[in-house]
Amino acid sequence: MGPIIGIDLGTTNSVAAYMKDGQPVIIPNLEGDALTPSVVAFARDDHRWVGRLAKAQAVANPLRTVFSVKRRMGRAHSDQASPETVISSIKRQMGSDYVVKVDGQAYTPVEISAMILEKIKADAETHLGESVERAVITVPAYFNDSQRRTTKDAASIAGLEVVRLVNEPTAAALAYGLDIEKAHTILVWDLGGGTFDVSILELGDRVFEVKAVNGNTRLGGDDYDQRLVEMLVERFRDEWHIGLDGDPVAQRLLRQLAEEAKIRLSTGTETKVVLPHTLGRGSRCTVTITRGAFEAATADITEKMAAPAQCALADADLDPVDLDRVVLVGGMTRMPAVRRLVREITGLEPYGHIDPDQVVAMGAAIQAGVLAGQVRNVTLVDVTPLSLGIESLGGLFARVIQRNTPVPTTKNRLFTNARDNQTAMEVHVLQGERELAADNMTLGRFELTGITPQVRGEAKVEVAFDIDANGIIHVSATDLQTDTSQRIRVEATNGPSLEAVDRMLAESRKRMESDRRRREEIEAAIRTENLLRAAEQLIGEAVQAVPSEAISRAVQAAETGTSAVREALAAGEADQIAASGKALESCLKKLSTEIKAAAACTGVQGWAA
Repeated sequence: MGPIIGIDLGTTNSVAAYMKDGQPVIIPNLEGDALTPSVVAFARDDHRWVGRLAKAQAVANPLRTVFSVKRRMGRAHSDQASPETVISSIKRQMGSDYVVKVDGQAYTPVEISAMILEKIKADAETHLGESVERAVITVPAYFNDSQRRTTKDAASIAGLEVVRLVNEPTAAALAYGLDIEKAHTILVWDLGGGTFDVSILELGDRVFEVKAVNGNTRLGGDDYDQRLVEMLVERFRDEWHIGLDGDPVAQRLLRQLAEEAKIRLSTGTETKVVLPHTLGRGSRCTVTITRGAFEAATADITEKMAAPAQCALADADLDPVDLDRVVLVGGMTRMPAVRRLVREITGLEPYGHIDPDQVVAMGAAIQAGVLAGQVRNVTLVDVTPLSLGIESLGGLFARVIQRNTPVPTTKNRLFTNARDNQTAMEVHVLQGERELAADNMTLGRFELTGITPQVRGEAKVEVAFDIDANGIIHVSATDLQTDTSQRIRVEATNGPSLEAVDRMLAESRKRMESDRRRREEIEAAIRTENLLRAAEQLIGEAVQAVPSEAISRAVQAAETGTSAVREALAAGEADQIAASGKALESCLKKLSTEIKAAAACTGVQGWAA
């Protein structure tokens, strides 16, 4: 029986985790991220994107891209928003009779959620190297029976048995280890993308008793995003005389720009929002949003959280002084205005040293570990007849030693970090001949820690395979900058039979062409999506550079290139994705050159003066 994983099926993002060596560990998705956007997109060739890639192409494909479903779970169709609004608010309607139509095909909220869970399941299986069929899934504490049943239905469609539904505040308390502290009273303040709830829990003797729950199922980060969109529409109209109302593409882009600006304002006091040339009538239109203006414009949204918190305290017959802890859950709790409100109401400094986006999934994993009873052992197998390698970005199988290589032998290969400031790398050792890691056999896993934090793609980690004459394999990973290394030994004691090897090779030959196409598709999609990120950063740098006609032309070309990439992702065609990515890369090199030239010119002028 495979492992039981924990899943936080969120409005904005979903997260999965599992237990490893007695500790909850986040399961990265195929893109190498901890968070999977709860977004589903339907490309023009009937291909379906889920997660980060779906979000990346949303601007070019707004009417076939579905966001979030949690706010209106269990509600009747008459209680829904308009179709124009709902297309970006699906995760809020689980348990309702609402459907979304894409190209004439109707999808229920349960089906959309199942698609998200299918990706989480598949990514977990790729990462863990084994089948995942059971899960603990978290739900808001206020969810009713209909909402809970439909959550289980979505999991069932995705091929997951829900062994337990756990309330999100209980999961958060588990993740913080509050179950092993002395009896106390905690308030869990959970503000996510679409919903807000506050729960009062009494903890003691490892028993969690919910004393009171309150909240607002129509309050969350989406509301802040929408208010900021309205601010941007007004500002661009007043300052640049540009009307952005009524255009689905413009609205989707503004939503993305608003979300990014909101995140920046959680750490900075002001931010610039730049409108692409395609919407700015050939001009680089920029407006500046201050944190103060944003907080003033959203003060009524923030204030809506006060009443539920006060009601929960009253229902529990408690005063703020009776609280021992205040725990923050949800990415929106990073907002300074939200934290100020928490302090004003409770008088306590929030207890938040765990990532608020990940804490619920970690708690779900702990509950899964309790239900499983033990940590599952890894079976080690002989690898001589088959290729050896490790799992790489995108869930691909990176060969280090080809099959039929004479032994003893030693081979090594360089790898890099999959995300910014990555300090640890899990090395998933595999054998087989398939292109995707999930289709090969897991030999073992170990973790290299202490990697020097760097921008994605800059770290250098050498993975070495050493096979001696007895078929004993040693695998090591070394950070070449610090010489930090970890090592694992795999003994050839229970290897595959000759019949099993023949079967695996035959299966590999049979599926060679489809595997190759799938690998190309994944690699092209990830590469071009990474270019989108680089383009956004470089265009942002261009805003700060000395204005020039050359930079303006280069920015316009880069923005046109990003639009082409998004359209290619929306189409889902691998060749088109690769071609648009190559074109964008060329545009970015030109833009980078112009920015450096402008900086050098400024430096010379300043010295000469």
